[in-house]
Amino acid sequence: MSSFTNLNFKIISHLMGLLLLFNGLFMILSSLVSWYYDDGAIKGILIAALVTLFIGILLMYFTKDHKKEIKKREGYIVVTFGWLFMALSGSLPYLFSGAIPSFTNAFFETMSGYTTTGATILKDIESIPNGILFWRSITHWIGGMGIIVLAIAILPLLGIGGMQLFAAEAPGPSNDKLHPRITDTAKRLWLIYFSYTLAEIILLKIAGMGLFDAVNHSLSTLSTGGFSTKNASMAYWNDQPIIQYIVILFMFLAGTNFVLSYFAFKGKFSKILKDEEFRLYITFIVLFTIVVGFVVYYQSDPALSSITYPMVWGEAESAFRHGLFQVLSIVTTTGFVTADYTLWPPFLMMLFFGLMFLGGSSGSTAGGMKIVRHLITIRNGVLEFRRTFHINAILPVRYNEKAIPQSIVFNILAFFILYILSFIVGVTVFAILGLDFQTSLGGAASTLGNVGPALGSLGPVNNYDVLPIAAKWWAAFLMLIGRLELFTVLILLTPFFWRNR
Repeated sequence: MSSFTNLNFKIISHLMGLLLLFNGLFMILSSLVSWYYDDGAIKGILIAALVTLFIGILLMYFTKDHKKEIKKREGYIVVTFGWLFMALSGSLPYLFSGAIPSFTNAFFETMSGYTTTGATILKDIESIPNGILFWRSITHWIGGMGIIVLAIAILPLLGIGGMQLFAAEAPGPSNDKLHPRITDTAKRLWLIYFSYTLAEIILLKIAGMGLFDAVNHSLSTLSTGGFSTKNASMAYWNDQPIIQYIVILFMFLAGTNFVLSYFAFKGKFSKILKDEEFRLYITFIVLFTIVVGFVVYYQSDPALSSITYPMVWGEAESAFRHGLFQVLSIVTTTGFVTADYTLWPPFLMMLFFGLMFLGGSSGSTAGGMKIVRHLITIRNGVLEFRRTFHINAILPVRYNEKAIPQSIVFNILAFFILYILSFIVGVTVFAILGLDFQTSLGGAASTLGNVGPALGSLGPVNNYDVLPIAAKWWAAFLMLIGRLELFTVLILLTPFFWRNR
């Protein structure tokens, strides 16, 4: 029997209205940027903002007498449909300004922004009005920490507790909290997030990047998104290594658990050094950077360097910097590029394909599987060998010197299976829709992992406009389930979710 009658539709609608208000206010901010640069897009952005605000106000007004209680089921619905509402309304500035006249393309670009994937359908980014480019980067920044986390920071003003929303927004294995109250946790996360963004803007400006470019790239970096204001992405600054090193630093921080940043600000460095996921995160980055840098330095053919992505071949610093940049960009799922890695030796192209499945740290803005899941899965696999010889022994999986409940281990294993199945289905659908094998593989891995650049026709020098219309909608769906870590969205497609309890 259906459980629609048991759902608190008023609180769901009220929160949808709240999210639309946030979206509309950020559109107003984008219109001010458009006005400042007199780029001709202010009218379209303002109309989009007014439409979004009007709908949001209506939803909140007609549901103001809602029952101020939200259960876990409503939490999942709010998160999933919240992202869909944000993406739909976020498409309006593109449509009303004429920057992206196609609804499919506008929705794809917006979903790519909010999910911090960074895949774009724009062929000439530098011809787009500055107000629209800023809105494009803002969608990254909102989605990076999660619009739901922003919303729950003010839910006490509405008399609503936000624990269910936080659980649905971050269903991973990390349960760290900065404060017993979830709203204070959200506020601290956003303070760290904002502080890092401001710091990067200042450093990039000092290093010689223009203010507009510095703001947009900082919004994209801390969200691990990858939208750039330049057609060549970060390769535009290949002759200014300091700028790329600054971006490298903040990509690293964005891919690190933000709880560790909080510990750093508190001077609790011992907790950071003892964190096993952080140590493995650094180990992976160092190891893969050495491998990539070595191969680029000794084996890459200078003739393969493209005009779009010029590199200084044969220099150790250049090889190291480009190797480190691309490794961090893929591992943290940021998606910035300084070189076309598909022109590097095939071994490196396969390496980067594998890194798309790695992901950053839990509690970061990075997408992908997350390093802690790999760590726990590997440890559980090793323990299975020991359990074979010690059948009656109790051998729990340990993480940070604590035994992990078996239920969490099962959850992680289920996530892995579901992730791989989603990837296989993603590749299959792309192939059915006409994409070649390499493009299907890369496209599925990149969109599901929220990476951005992929392989084949979707490589670093290409964009996603080559996809058929149906493939763009499929890619948008993969971005959504990948950003919300599968369960949050896919559980809505199961019959038992809607049954009465």
